[in-house]
Amino acid sequence: MYLQQYFLACLSHASYLVGDEGSGRAIVVDPQRDVSAYLADAEAHGMRIEKVVETHFHADFLSGHLELAAATGAGICYGEPARAEYPICTLRDGERIELGDVQVEVWATPGHTPESISLVVSERGGAPEAVLTGDTLFIGDVGRPDLLGGAGLTAQEMARSLYHSLHDRLLTLPDTTRVYPAHGAGSACGRNMSTETSSTIGEQRRLNYALQPMSEDAFVAMVTEGQPPAPAYFAFDAARNHQRHALLDEESSVTMLSLDDVLARVERGAVVVDARSAGDYAAGHLRGSVNVGLEGRFAEYAGDVLAPDTAVVLVTDDGHEHEAMVRLARVGFDMVVGALREPLRAFMEHPELTERSSRISAAELVERRGSGMRLTILDVRNPGEHALGAIPGAVNIPLPQLTRRLDEVDTAHPVVLCCAGGYRSMIAASVLRRHGAADVSDLLGGYEAWRLASSAATG
Repeated sequence: MYLQQYFLACLSHASYLVGDEGSGRAIVVDPQRDVSAYLADAEAHGMRIEKVVETHFHADFLSGHLELAAATGAGICYGEPARAEYPICTLRDGERIELGDVQVEVWATPGHTPESISLVVSERGGAPEAVLTGDTLFIGDVGRPDLLGGAGLTAQEMARSLYHSLHDRLLTLPDTTRVYPAHGAGSACGRNMSTETSSTIGEQRRLNYALQPMSEDAFVAMVTEGQPPAPAYFAFDAARNHQRHALLDEESSVTMLSLDDVLARVERGAVVVDARSAGDYAAGHLRGSVNVGLEGRFAEYAGDVLAPDTAVVLVTDDGHEHEAMVRLARVGFDMVVGALREPLRAFMEHPELTERSSRISAAELVERRGSGMRLTILDVRNPGEHALGAIPGAVNIPLPQLTRRLDEVDTAHPVVLCCAGGYRSMIAASVLRRHGAADVSDLLGGYEAWRLASSAATG
């Protein structure tokens, strides 16, 4: 048996190559859009990819099923209720995929979505060795039933299906069975995921809060209440994964543009996405650009503040243009039209087109509030984070909701943006400035820095 996990940390996404090195037969499960790693590993181990199996229609990334099918001729497979614009095979509950001496049994495990499946992997005639659970069971959590559920099905109805998928199916596996989910900590597909990327059924039976003894009604209430807002691009990706679309060319280069070319693109509606660090962006950037740092969850947060059909011009540190383009493509944002050539030189030669960003320390914020200065404090963390502690008087608008709730932000007074550490607050500050807010600052170090500074000031 060959079972390789590929964990993409920037999207907290796990995918898998499963096969039998003896027979050379393999499948890929839940692939990311740039598929070269699967192709290289399959070739290195003498295996051919026969099927691409999706545990469900993903909402948080654009899958690589079309790319893999084009590269290998593999069929694309989903659970039985699935329908798509491209040719697919549907896998029935209990159906087996034979890979030489390796068997993959399909279990219908609806709840996160109606077509969700899990894949039980074993050697021929042996006990289950692993189960690939998609978004049904995570390490430390279970799938959300409220994300784009089936037509006509409520989150509560999906949650009841999830309860039975967990208790009547997955928890009947031996405790030694390895659990391999499709996501890990940081994903918006759950709220309490572990930083571990695999576990066992036995460990999850003991440690996963959502698998502890409780009634079905109690489970339904627990998994449908208090979920964080879904990122803004999820609906787009869920629809896109049902559709035919252009394939990603991993080797394509990004067109380098002069400043005049960039300005012409902006005049035609393009948005400049500055993917440098918050500190470098604050020191000087093109007026009207949006900062989403490449060092963080770049694609996810770009998807929160950009429309999917927006033409994008990139500003990056030298040599990172291609990385930024691929990472946007992983969530289906394919409209990168170029990148600014030598941005630092362009900013220095044209200071009239650039601006700096205001950043304030927690101590400065405490001092300003103590002086009676009127401020609008905007907290862009998720509601669960905000509920655990917040700056008094702060307005909570989670980042995924900001662009559609801009009219709720009082910009008549200086605005201070707050998040956990400063990454999301700078994104939000750049969005507000782009939409005309004049006096905007982000809080260095986020809420925790303010808490410590406030405690120090009060003795």
